[in-house]
Parts: sequence; C-alpha cells; structure tokens
Amino acid sequence: MGNITFSTEGKTTFYLSFALGTLILISFLLTKSEVLLTIGFYYVLAAAVINVIVFFYEFVAFISNIADNKPHGNSAVLLLLNIPISIVYFLAVINCSF
Repeated sequence: MGNITFSTEGKTTFYLSFALGTLILISFLLTKSEVLLTIGFYYVLAAAVINVIVFFYEFVAFISNIADNKPHGNSAVLLLLNIPISIVYFLAVINCSF
C-alpha cells in the first residue's frame, strides 16, 4: 500500500480553509469580540461556497477517470472533513458566547 496522495487544489483548499477558520475561532474565543463573530459568519459562508465548488471539481475529475485520478478522489474526501470540523467549531462558539 503506497502513500495517500491528494491533488494540489483540494489539499490547498482544505488547509487554507482549516487554518483560517481555526485562526478566527481561536481569536474569537480569546477576545469574545462581536466583530470576529461577524467575520467568522461571513467567512463560513464564503468557505462553504469555495469548498463546494472545489469538491465538485475534484469529484468530477475523479469520476471521469477513476483509475488515473485517485488523488482527486482523496481530495474530495479530504474536503468533506471540513463539515464535521465546522460543526464542532460552531458548537464551540455557541457554547462560549451564550
């Protein structure tokens, strides 16, 4: 069994989305700033749209030629990991702010 490979687009989108979301969450938890709450809300909307677009790109690339595009399938699964991460972050904000 070899190394798991990811496409550059999917991996970059996952890491940037995760890193920026985590930065906003930690900043909010430390400061309890309403401005960061608003920024985080709009960030989640923008990140969701971008992640969905990249996910469908990766999925279509994977389906079009399954034998040669395994990195695209792996990246599609990697992007799906953002969903439970965002749910945990949402619960952390809800529990912290109210």
